[in-house]
Order: sequence, then C-alpha cells, then structure tokens
Amino acid sequence: MGVFLPGSRGPGAARQVAPEPSASRPLVPAISGRAGAGPLLLPFAAAAVACCRGGAAREPAAGTREPPTRKRRVCTAGSRRQLARPPVGPPGEDAEARDLRSFQGYCIDAQPTESEKEIYNQVNVVLKDAEGILEDLQSYRGAGHEIREAIQHPADEKLQEKAWGAVVPLVGKLKKFYEFSQRLEAALRGLLGALTSTPYSPTQHLEREQALAKQFAEILHFTLRFDELKMTNPAIQNDFSYYRRTLSRMRINNVPAEGENEVNNELANRMSLFYAEATPMLKTLSDATTKFVSENKNLPIENTTDCLSTMASVCRVMLETPEYRSRFTNEETVSFCLRVMVGVIILYDHVHPVGAFAKTSKIDMKGCIKVLKDQPPNSVEGLLNALRYTTKHLNDETTSKQIRSMLQ
Repeated sequence: MGVFLPGSRGPGAARQVAPEPSASRPLVPAISGRAGAGPLLLPFAAAAVACCRGGAAREPAAGTREPPTRKRRVCTAGSRRQLARPPVGPPGEDAEARDLRSFQGYCIDAQPTESEKEIYNQVNVVLKDAEGILEDLQSYRGAGHEIREAIQHPADEKLQEKAWGAVVPLVGKLKKFYEFSQRLEAALRGLLGALTSTPYSPTQHLEREQALAKQFAEILHFTLRFDELKMTNPAIQNDFSYYRRTLSRMRINNVPAEGENEVNNELANRMSLFYAEATPMLKTLSDATTKFVSENKNLPIENTTDCLSTMASVCRVMLETPEYRSRFTNEETVSFCLRVMVGVIILYDHVHPVGAFAKTSKIDMKGCIKVLKDQPPNSVEGLLNALRYTTKHLNDETTSKQIRSMLQ
C-alpha cells in the first residue's frame, strides 16, 4: 500500500515508498474525522513514551543529537520493545530530520487485516448511520410553538390534536437516536474486546489493529458531537415530557393514542432516563466500558486503561507540538482530535479505580486541559463542560487544586 510522507499537502505532494518487510504496519494508526476532514496523523512512536507514566516524551539535551544508529524505543505496559526503523529518507537527510520524521510517522489509510475484518465489518455497519443521526439531530427543531398553544388553550381540541400530531413524529426521531445509542454501545464493547485481549499489550494492539483503533476514535468523535448538539437543544426534553404527559392523560381518559405502539411505556421510561442526562451518549459509553471491565475479571484492568491513556496521550502530543499541529490542513481534524482526547479521558476516569485526575494517573491531565484552553473558547466550551460534569473523580481529594482551578 502506498504511504504518504507526513508533510504532504495532497496527492501531488506525496512520495510513495516501499512498505516495510515486517508483517506489522507502522506504529501510527491513522484515524480520520468525518468525510472531508482529512486523515489524522497519530505519532504513536513518540507519544507512547509519554503515555506510560503520564509524562512528556524525553527529548535529547539542548545542543545534542541522538546518534544516527540509535534505535528508538517505546514503552509498553511494564516493558520496552524495539521498533523497526522507518523507511530510509531522502539522500542527505541528517539525523535530526530523520528522527523528527520517525516520531511523526506516516499518514496511512488504515484498512482492516483479515483478523480485524469480522469486528470491523460489524462496527462499520453502525458507523455508516452515524452521520445521518447527527444530521437529524442538528435539524431537530421541536414542537415548542404547538405545545405552547395547546397548553394555553386546553379546551381547544384542534390545538391539542395539532400539538400531538407535531410531537409524535419527533418522538419517533428520539426513539431512533436512543436505539442507535444501544447499537453504539454494542459496537464499543466489541472494539474493547479486540483492543484489550491477551497476550498483546495495548500499544501492540493499537499497532496491529489500526483499523479498529480508527473506528474506536470515530465512535468517540460521534459521541462528543452528538452530546454537544443535544446539550444546546432543550426542545428534545420538552417534546418528550409533553408526549409522556399527554399519553398518560389519554390512557386515563381511555382515548386511543396514535403513536403509543411505537414507544411503549417501558421504552419511554428508558428513553426518559437517557435524555435526562446532560451527555447521554457519553453516559452510555462510560457505563458500557465500566460493565466491560467488570464482566471480564480475567482481563487485567490495565489492558483497558492503558489503551485509553495511550490514545489520550497521543492526541495531546499531536495538538501541543507545533511540528505535528502544522500538518493539519483542516480545522475539523483538530476538533476530531480534541473530541477523541476528551472522550478517552472520560472513559478512563470511569474505569480506573482512582480516575484520570490523580497524580498516579497515566494521563497528563494538566497538559490535556492546557491544550483545550489554548483553543478558541467557543470551540471547546462543550468539551471542558464534559470534563467538569461527566467525569467521576474530578472532585476527589486526590485531585490537585491546580487541576480543579484549571477547570473552573
């Protein structure tokens, strides 16, 4: 498969190189955002060092260069293993340039291997519907006007019928969103099973199963986008509350209710709990991740938390390092990376016994928050709120005052 150098700005600027003879692909899963966002370069070779202890990647001392023959190493959970050297660069390239290119890795179109295809195809069926769900949510306008008219004129049967006729199809949409959350939960659990199984370490999994890592990131990207839209649309809960009140009144009066069969009482209760959450999709995925860990007691919890902390550290390094950030030609790629970073932090905080904010956490929370604060405020307020209100351990005594003040 053709591989494009990280500095490429398009197909015309690409230089094709021969693939590595090794059976494994470069340790750089490429995850992309929505169509048109462009590929997202993930320098796992550099960032995996930082993720192991939640610290920054060690760099050579000022004024020195690493010897050209020195092989890069990357931390895995409790051990180190050697990485293959990257392809030979252009003639005359010095050691410093080669080292930078090694850390940046290559931008590839992650395609599933034979061993990944079963899970990949199952998840892909779900992800194909994700953009349509977001479009429906973005265009959701609600029936606020009809509901107000019906409440203000309770004796006017025509207004009551008009409001009910406006709400029923909207509740059908809300049902579709809720059912999609259940499909997304099942997809996430399948990916977690594949990316945390023994005998491989989380870093090895992310190297071997790049297509699945990409899908994991796409699920988190969708989740944060969905919740951002939901939080800014109060019509969703207003419509559903009116639907339930009216349906209850119709039952008491023995009035046949169109649409009742579509959303029965049991489903309505579950949907009500779902939409009562400020970030319902994140809540669903957090619960699913916690359940996955509790149901797989034979699987070390570090397999899951190290996978999440690795992805968080990679996104942080990508965004705070000018050399990497300068490769982004589309702001949507930046947003994608920010959402993935916040998503894995929240999952980590729900799964890890002491959470993401403790000093022993493998996630550099100060660095991650700083990356968010360095963005335009209006573009990340929803993500900062997600850290403030949907994490589990932020207010624990083990959380430093500095981190708390950064999120105030």
